[in-house]
Amino acid sequence: MPYSHLNDLPADIRERAARVRLAVFDVDGVLTDGTLCYADDGREWKFFHVHDGFGLKRLLANGIEVALITARMSHIVTERARELGVAHVYQGQDDKLHCFEQLLHALKLEPAQCAYCGDDLPDLPVMRRVGLAVAVANAHPWVRERAHWRTQHRGGDGAVREVCDLLLAAQGKAEGELARFG
Repeated sequence: MPYSHLNDLPADIRERAARVRLAVFDVDGVLTDGTLCYADDGREWKFFHVHDGFGLKRLLANGIEVALITARMSHIVTERARELGVAHVYQGQDDKLHCFEQLLHALKLEPAQCAYCGDDLPDLPVMRRVGLAVAVANAHPWVRERAHWRTQHRGGDGAVREVCDLLLAAQGKAEGELARFG
């Protein structure tokens, strides 16, 4: 498996990850390091890790839907999602749980078939609802305490890829990915 610590996963985490058909991610602090950077002209800058993006593409290629739910609005997020082929992008969502529930209904999925990766308090309502709640390594302590699983990597620094690899490994697809590229 791509990360050696995935070999030592507790059985309940493997079982939860094996059921996932939809992986949902927060953006700021998860797909990015959470830094907000503005230019003098008001333009916003965000930095995305290439490994995270590739992981999301591999989930999609293996039949796992991907969604982004974020409270902020950003053209950069729209552009990055388009580039990766992520169709389910919800920005300006102050009530992430309501958005998540609508997405579940639209995709005809049960909460147990979903994973959510977050880093701060607005993510907790969805994390409490899903089958696999993941916190990035640098998530707020209250969020880390309530997650089923925590990444070893920080948000914006490969944490999303770690979640992607976990899902692929638990579903028996990691070896196929290695063979495809190896």
